[in-house]
Amino acid sequence: MNTNSSAIDNIIREHNPFEGNTVVRSSQIWGKSFPDVPSINAHASNAILEAVSKVRQGKLETVGITITGEKGLGKTQVISRIRHQLQSDEKTLFIYLGKYGSLNKIKCEFLQAVASSLRAYGKYQGVMQWQEIAAYLINKAKNLKCSPNQYIAKFQKPSSKLVESLVNQILQTKPEINNPYLVRAILWTLAPQSLSIYANHWLAGHELAEKQANALGLPNPKQEDKEAEAFTTACQILDLVSDYKLPVICFDELDRTDVDDNGFTTAQIIASLSKDFYNNLKRGIFLLSMYEETWRDQVKVLPQAEAIIERIANYPTPKETIKLSYLNSESVVTVVSYWLKEFYDSHQATPPSHLYPFDENKLREFGKQKPSVRDILNWCSHHWVVPRDEKEEKITVEQNPNTSSVSVKPPHKSPVEAAFRRELKEVEESIDDAMEDNDAIASALLMGFENLIEKTVNGVEVESIDKFTGNNCYVQFKINGKDNGKDVKIGVAVIQQPNGIGVQARLNQLTDYERFNLTRGCLVRSKKISPNARSARQYLNQLLHKKGGEWVALKPEHIKPLLAIFQVDKERESYELTSEDIQSYIDEKGLAINNPLIQEILSDPSGQEPDIITDDNISISVPKTVLASAQLLELDLS
Repeated sequence: MNTNSSAIDNIIREHNPFEGNTVVRSSQIWGKSFPDVPSINAHASNAILEAVSKVRQGKLETVGITITGEKGLGKTQVISRIRHQLQSDEKTLFIYLGKYGSLNKIKCEFLQAVASSLRAYGKYQGVMQWQEIAAYLINKAKNLKCSPNQYIAKFQKPSSKLVESLVNQILQTKPEINNPYLVRAILWTLAPQSLSIYANHWLAGHELAEKQANALGLPNPKQEDKEAEAFTTACQILDLVSDYKLPVICFDELDRTDVDDNGFTTAQIIASLSKDFYNNLKRGIFLLSMYEETWRDQVKVLPQAEAIIERIANYPTPKETIKLSYLNSESVVTVVSYWLKEFYDSHQATPPSHLYPFDENKLREFGKQKPSVRDILNWCSHHWVVPRDEKEEKITVEQNPNTSSVSVKPPHKSPVEAAFRRELKEVEESIDDAMEDNDAIASALLMGFENLIEKTVNGVEVESIDKFTGNNCYVQFKINGKDNGKDVKIGVAVIQQPNGIGVQARLNQLTDYERFNLTRGCLVRSKKISPNARSARQYLNQLLHKKGGEWVALKPEHIKPLLAIFQVDKERESYELTSEDIQSYIDEKGLAINNPLIQEILSDPSGQEPDIITDDNISISVPKTVLASAQLLELDLS
């Protein structure tokens, strides 16, 4: 360990562990999180773990818990603590939602979250939880005790006949399952990735290209019934899973101003959705977190509020939320010491004191104000300075009051920089899933174009942006401007679906210039459109060759920074940033005006298909299975 004071001071000057780290992100729910002080809000985490234990023991069936607390009190940190404590537990399925795209498609988003959670590794190294469920179903049907790896090995050369035979046997032992396609898709997750990736995609409620759908024997969801189908499928999956693992379903970040087409807020929609799932599941834990004022002003005023509250806040006290606590002087010192220990350990350094460079008396004084965890982290970020530097700067100013001195502290970075870097890392870790999210990509592009209002890019002066909404509206927004004095109205549609009816319907809308008052349409897509998708190709030909439209290639490296700054903007209150801060940062870094994707959308249409488009493969985060430990036994599955 390095104990040299000069070296430690240099570490402090170069690294600020608190900067930009005031918001717990979803990756920290699943992976490494902030230093956790178990005593902070222990009453909340203990109550949740107690409920989990009681459901497992059969003392309770389904439990709803709502955590309330003001901004920064540690609601997400409590959820992260629960996740990490349950991580080694082989009998729990943890499902987390902290991001909400279109509130009008919330059931589809929930199904995707369930499927994503089941793609994660479970108790077997390199084995998805979907594959665990598949092995469980086969073992039950055939009275076997084989491991998932044994079935994965058997499925290296799967056949439709084998899958169909297993489906029939499973349905005989589990007659309560009324969707044979669900069982079929789960079994296909045991197959090599060239097939299992499509099964995973279907289980998340996504459409498959006709070729893949036929190969797996899976029907595509009907476009007009997707929300209803998603709800039914999610219920069936959770009921099926609950025989094997206890679902713990967490809804976080509910204090948003977004509303759906009917005017309901995020918290209201999730509260109602939780009630509906509660009524349809045989066992599980629902955990919601929100501000106290959100609970009071949004949830408690809902139609049928009493029925909702009875289901989402019934433990440990019926109809009462679990309220989080503010810090005191002692807990402030404890939190800071936990953070500093991890920081110095990571740099293999031993500081002069466990709170260095802070003054314990100042921390305790700050604690008397009953701050939140976020308050103290922000305070530490702003006061992160070597004490000797602070004294030298003060002496210099006192001795030369009329002389401008150079500060020994490092130059202050944009307040947005740390938040942007953090969100960019989040995006990079989940880019495969993000590249399938039409709404998120469109929203990030929309924000970029809004930054360009009254600016000129590629000869186009951007005047205004119109956003289109609605379940069946596939053109996400329109750019209004002037191109060499001529009016231009560019409709933008992000279409990342695989080939199928979904692509056809979306291209049909994009070519409907009269409906959207367009002068040209712009398709944003990263995948080829198959020559076999005849209707879709006809609309594409009409767009490119008859209507002067354009197809812009969507590349991950171009959309990543836009997705990151969009997420910073969504979390600006938590990061204590203003819209002006974020817009200034976008201007300073040229995130919008210099973005190749934005520039290409505003460029003159080439009328050609991009030549850098990938094949119509599904980009979805699916861990590769590990067969090294599989016992390659001859299993008779006939």
